[in-house]
Amino acid sequence: MQQILKSLGISDVNAGGFAGAWGASGKAQKVISPIDGETLGTVTNVTPQEFDAILAQCHRAFASWKLVPAPKRGEVVKAIGDELRRNKAALAELVTLEMGKTLREGLGEVQEMIDICDFAVGLSRQLYGLTMPSERRMHRLQEQWHPLGVVGVITAFNFPVAVWSWNTAIALVCGDTVLWKPSSKTPLTAIACTKIAEKVLRDFGYDPAICSLAIGKGSDIGDLINTDPRVALVSYTGSVPGGRHVGKLVQERFGKHILELGGNGAVIVSEKGDLDIAVRSIYFGAIGTSGQRCTSTRRVIVHSSIHDAFLARLQALYAKTPIGDPRKNENLMGPLVDAGAVETMLGAIETVKAEGGRILCGGERLPLPGGCYITPCIVAAPKDLPMMKEETFAPVLYVVPYDTIEEAIALQNSVPQGLSSAIITNDQRESELFLSAAGSDCGIANVNTGTSGAEIGGAFGGEKETGGGRESGSDAWKTYMRRQTSAINFSGQVELAQGITLEL
Repeated sequence: MQQILKSLGISDVNAGGFAGAWGASGKAQKVISPIDGETLGTVTNVTPQEFDAILAQCHRAFASWKLVPAPKRGEVVKAIGDELRRNKAALAELVTLEMGKTLREGLGEVQEMIDICDFAVGLSRQLYGLTMPSERRMHRLQEQWHPLGVVGVITAFNFPVAVWSWNTAIALVCGDTVLWKPSSKTPLTAIACTKIAEKVLRDFGYDPAICSLAIGKGSDIGDLINTDPRVALVSYTGSVPGGRHVGKLVQERFGKHILELGGNGAVIVSEKGDLDIAVRSIYFGAIGTSGQRCTSTRRVIVHSSIHDAFLARLQALYAKTPIGDPRKNENLMGPLVDAGAVETMLGAIETVKAEGGRILCGGERLPLPGGCYITPCIVAAPKDLPMMKEETFAPVLYVVPYDTIEEAIALQNSVPQGLSSAIITNDQRESELFLSAAGSDCGIANVNTGTSGAEIGGAFGGEKETGGGRESGSDAWKTYMRRQTSAINFSGQVELAQGITLEL
């Protein structure tokens, strides 16, 4: 473990602030691994005064960075991706040590960082505007995109590096600078990634404050980001209550925000679908990252005619789920992130019982080091179970029968969250209905694959209480830039739009 930490520049005591230089003098916090309760290191939080200095330097760096041609900015992002490749194994192990997800998932998360860097390099030559016909003679109308400013990135513990990379790779090629406030549960991965970005920026001769870092409590440092007009865009990943708070603060100052909030993913399993695909997709979607993904599968809506057969196969898989140290390849599920997450899951199970849900399996603590291990739970749920509308950030899966595809879609859409959804069917009508305006109301809708595993090429985000934000691929880059419409008159005369005449 010590060798991994050292290779990534992590010491026993680490400063949690960076904007060209490392430093912090606030309260120190121990970073505890959920794997075994071992201390990984200590991080010193930044004070409000230190935050102000960090943001000021990040803001100053924007003045020069925005003038660098976009393809040149792309070269920097390419080099960051190359450094991530060189450090992939060590970073993945650190993600696993600090957050508790399996090493194979940690490797996948770092690969996601590499992939978004590759995507952003191509994007640096494709920040296209439009040319539109003007209604005036000898005029041209055009739309172009300019760098926005400082992007504040507030990330959650469950994807401690991937979400930062989604925002940072795109923001950098768009000409923005980035100020990162990671989850206090996973600060070491943030320090490691910032050190990688620092090295690359210094090698290229750019101000390393282009990628700045401020570690501290959300109620302190997070709110300073949310309320400061020098932060042009806030990208927040977290809970629905947290998103309401962030959205209100940022909107009050007319800032821009990207909100990636709660999920309550459902998979509809049709009697016309492939049961093998259904069981495998749902199993990973429910237990992957120990149920701590916003895209985790939390509800299964299965046709009545195959309900019992489906449950029998899924319960058989749950019964033999290897749970333990996530660094060992044979384990498919590691710990929850901390003891509080375990207590939340156990409390949710008690509420489910009181509301009429029937626990089919799981929900039991395991006597393993660290105290954060628990068996994944399946609930036979009535269609009106209130807890199904809540997001329990843990491996609790509700199974509900349905009779018609219209009923299934209505059940899918009956929750306040709207991130990820899926249908398992070989019936074209069902799949097309599910993807139509009469179908899933989520930002992500999949056919014959599960709710988890979004690729970086598509815009990631959801509707309703998920917040409406979009990150990563497609045209999500437009959020990180300011749009400008220009009219160019080359006629030698003055002509007004809409046929208005002005006699002088």
